[in-house]
Amino acid sequence: MTNINEDNEFLDKLWMSDEAHFHLTGYVNKQNYRYWADSNPKEVHERPLHSSKVTVWGAASSHGVIGPYFFENEERITMTVTSNRYVEMLQSFVAPALNSFPQLHEAWFQQDGATSHTARQSMAAVRELFGNRVISRFGDIPWPPRSPNCPFVIFSCGATLRIGSTRLGQGHRMN
Repeated sequence: MTNINEDNEFLDKLWMSDEAHFHLTGYVNKQNYRYWADSNPKEVHERPLHSSKVTVWGAASSHGVIGPYFFENEERITMTVTSNRYVEMLQSFVAPALNSFPQLHEAWFQQDGATSHTARQSMAAVRELFGNRVISRFGDIPWPPRSPNCPFVIFSCGATLRIGSTRLGQGHRMN
């Protein structure tokens, strides 16, 4: 909050990022999304133990959206987000995309405290792009523990749904 109070343009310099798993069965992770109602509906939601899913990353700022980025291989099989895959995504997808926003000097980057984001090599890659302007666990501004995720970032990327084998919109995937 100090940066916002000291710099009126701070929010214009901020890129907020997040990734999410979208289950193709329609299952929604209750840890990321909350539903409010006047009474308890007392409903039971059954789901498969290992349902098909897609992992999508995105970043948003007041200047635009970077993403979606799908963590999957050539066969379109979802892959775990590891530090190596995260660095690959930063270097091959985020860095070129940032060149589309040349007006952004001194941009800040927000990411959550996931281990794949905060490993040494991941933090080095983030600092290569953003210098000492990182909001994250081990960042210049610490990401507070138990802070909420930013699901709106993922949804603002659009094109995050897969219907059968057809994906709507364009995105990048791991090779």
